[in-house]
Amino acid sequence: MHFLALLSLYNLMFASSSFVQPLCHDDESFALLQFKESFIINQSASSETSAYPKVSSWKLESDDCCSWDGVGCDKDTGHVISLDLSNSCLYGTINSSSSLFRLVNLQRLILSFNDFNQSRIPVGIRELSNITYLDLRGSGFAGQIPAEIFQLSKLVYLDLELNLLKLQNPGLQSLVEKFPNMEELYLTQVDISSTVPNNMANLTSLTSLALGECGLHGEFPARIFQLPNLEFLDVRFNADLSGYVPEFNRSSPLKLLKLADTSFYGELPDSIGDLKLLYDFDVRECNFSGPVPSSFANLTQLIGLDLSYNNFNGGTLDWIGKQTKLIWLGLAQFNLNSSIPFFIQNVTQLTYLKLGYCNLTGHIPSRLANLTHLAFLGLKSNGLDGSIPSWIYTLMNLETLDLSFNYFGGVVEFDIFLKLQNLRRLQLSSNQISLLTKPSKNITFPKFRILGLGSCDLHEFPDFLKSQDKLELLILSNNKITSLTGFHQLPVILPWTNLRYLDLSNNKLQGSLPIPPPSISSYLVSNNTLTGEIPQMICNLSSLVALDLSYNNLSGMLPDCLGNLSFSLSILNLRRNNFHGNIPQICKKGSKLKMIDFSRNQLQGRIPRSLVNCTMLETLVLGNNQLNDSFPSWLGVLPELGVLILRYNQLQGAIGKPESNFVFPNLHIVDFSYNNITGKLPFDYFQIWKAMQIIDNHGQMYMQENMNFDITGYFWKSDYTYSMTFTNRGIEIAYERIPYIFIAMDLSSNKFEGEIPQLMGNLKGIQLLNLSNNLLTGSIPSSLEKLTTLEALDLSQNKLSGEIPPQLTQLTFLAFFSVSNNHLIGPIPHGNQFDTFQDKYFGGNPGLCGSPLPKKCGNFEDSLQPPLNQDSKLLFEFGWKVVVIGYGCGFIIGAIIGQIVIARKYKWFIYLHYAVQHQIGR
Repeated sequence: MHFLALLSLYNLMFASSSFVQPLCHDDESFALLQFKESFIINQSASSETSAYPKVSSWKLESDDCCSWDGVGCDKDTGHVISLDLSNSCLYGTINSSSSLFRLVNLQRLILSFNDFNQSRIPVGIRELSNITYLDLRGSGFAGQIPAEIFQLSKLVYLDLELNLLKLQNPGLQSLVEKFPNMEELYLTQVDISSTVPNNMANLTSLTSLALGECGLHGEFPARIFQLPNLEFLDVRFNADLSGYVPEFNRSSPLKLLKLADTSFYGELPDSIGDLKLLYDFDVRECNFSGPVPSSFANLTQLIGLDLSYNNFNGGTLDWIGKQTKLIWLGLAQFNLNSSIPFFIQNVTQLTYLKLGYCNLTGHIPSRLANLTHLAFLGLKSNGLDGSIPSWIYTLMNLETLDLSFNYFGGVVEFDIFLKLQNLRRLQLSSNQISLLTKPSKNITFPKFRILGLGSCDLHEFPDFLKSQDKLELLILSNNKITSLTGFHQLPVILPWTNLRYLDLSNNKLQGSLPIPPPSISSYLVSNNTLTGEIPQMICNLSSLVALDLSYNNLSGMLPDCLGNLSFSLSILNLRRNNFHGNIPQICKKGSKLKMIDFSRNQLQGRIPRSLVNCTMLETLVLGNNQLNDSFPSWLGVLPELGVLILRYNQLQGAIGKPESNFVFPNLHIVDFSYNNITGKLPFDYFQIWKAMQIIDNHGQMYMQENMNFDITGYFWKSDYTYSMTFTNRGIEIAYERIPYIFIAMDLSSNKFEGEIPQLMGNLKGIQLLNLSNNLLTGSIPSSLEKLTTLEALDLSQNKLSGEIPPQLTQLTFLAFFSVSNNHLIGPIPHGNQFDTFQDKYFGGNPGLCGSPLPKKCGNFEDSLQPPLNQDSKLLFEFGWKVVVIGYGCGFIIGAIIGQIVIARKYKWFIYLHYAVQHQIGR
């Protein structure tokens, strides 16, 4: 009995103990505390408003780490298997000796949305061999993703999005091979810069794939769309990624498909209507064409649909009016037959409606007032006119209203917008309105974040803007504002602490340069009448990406501290001011400068050698200054430099030989005109300037810098287009935009001597070539006939001799040709474009003759025709045989035979006639 009682007691104790979760292991508890102590708690390290330091609850006196915030343990063993410190305000770095890597039983690790200070992902990550779930999203990591992460063989969930990471060596191919069982892969904004491997279509367990903004290129494997478990696919913002959308299976579980801002092409398949679970479809800014499939009507779960900026044509859109769940609709750049479709008024649950560039005309129809849930209404760049309707204020949920680039007219009182208390983004730029910005008294202003009031006939600075402390983007360009009234300190320091984009260009601003807040990213104040020097305070703007102070009356010396901005600055435009002195050392190692324009100032001295640190530089414009230096061959190391303009300076000396065959690899616009450069033409450079030797169509139309950023949930896309001044066809032209395919060379008005090399014909892509006003001698090389894209050729004001090569008549794009004031002789060629050139372009050559000059050539007016081809040469030889027969057999027999040949081969005879007369004339 005692034994049975003891046995029952033991069983009871064992049973009760099985329900008690074991305590955390001491070594793991200590490792967690050490990990906590390695960081600084900083609220700004996590951007979410709900963020809080989870580790603050971790205490040494608490004997069970399994109860700590963010820590999860195995209920049987007590080992820590989960650590979630997302949004925990952690600031610092993680090294490979971190105590984190002693938690070898970890299966889930979430460190997203902290700030690890641009450190690398430590190689010690390989110690966590049991990890299946790894989330480092938005955590401030940088550099190459270590190969050690590929040793985590159990990984099925990987999120490395929104960092400054690279996946290049090893790359995406290796990742796919190492994780054949991957289920969710998120790599948005990771720099991959490769094609998408075909074997990614073998990841049959994959449910989510996000590769947005990764620098992907090439053809996207179509089979990935057909993966049996794929629910989410996002490859947005990879401009060079192409592909097509294949047919879908009825069983496809696809719910989200985002291809926006890629080069996907072709027609959308009708089977897209079989994706019954699809709720978000975004293909804006692609190359899709053909009709919009009517099978979209079957997608009853659609919440978001954006078909904007494609080449769709045909197909009905009436089915949109039956989408009962649709809240996001983008149809920008559709031809909507001049009016907003009636079916849109039926989609009353819409919160987002984008109808820009749709050829809409007339008034905004009042039926849009039915869309009372609208938070975004975009109608930019249409032909809408009349007055801005007063019923706009009834859309009380409106957060964004974009009516820019239309034809609205009349006087608009700002009061109608002030009634929209939720309005955060208002764009009225480029209409025909006069905006009254003096609102009624005692009115509560909405807190604007984006305000576009360009071209609104403003004569003074809107006073209410001074209290807009939430402003992130402000456009006041193309008005008549003379001063920023109400700011009394000098220099004017603008008060908007969140401001990131400010455009005050094309006004009449006077006085000193206003200073924007440290948050500023783009500061554009060109085409005003500002005076004084650039304040030193400008150098404190460490977030500045674009600074355009061009076309003002600013003066003084450029501050030396401008080099401090090169770590963030991409655009620096100081054109057409009155700056003097030396150019400071503006480029430091790690510089991000892509465009520098200091032209039309009074700058002196040498070209700063620090420019070699600007390894991302694409355009360098230093023309119209007083720079005294030799040809900057050392700039050849810049791999991206495409435009180099040094015109109107005091460059001197000969251009030596290049140090290697790989200098200036992308140079396609060169202008050294109006200097004192001597010696022979730089034919050694002509051989290696590869960008001038190809005829290519670049994917992007114009040279520009894309400055895109997120303004409180609104994606703002701003392109800064590069510009320059270049002489074309004898006229100085201001190019407001520079096409990528534009190839030009201007070496005029120097002291080049010697001959024009035959290898000049290797520059096959060149469109403008100006060698005028030099000391060149010798003949015009016939190899120039290879320049098939040439539009303007200026060889005037030299000492060239010989004849004009008749092969040049084959340049069918040639619209300007000048050889005036040389020592050329012989007939001017005829044919194609040469028959259109004026006589002044051949003047100053006493030995030239023929049309369009009044001087005749020998016994005939017409000048030499184009050279004979091979067939013509055979005919020429045969024609001479006719003449020999005539002499040998007598005049009559020869004449008879000649008449027979001439009757049958008239063209042969004509060629023979001109050839003989030409020989006689010589």
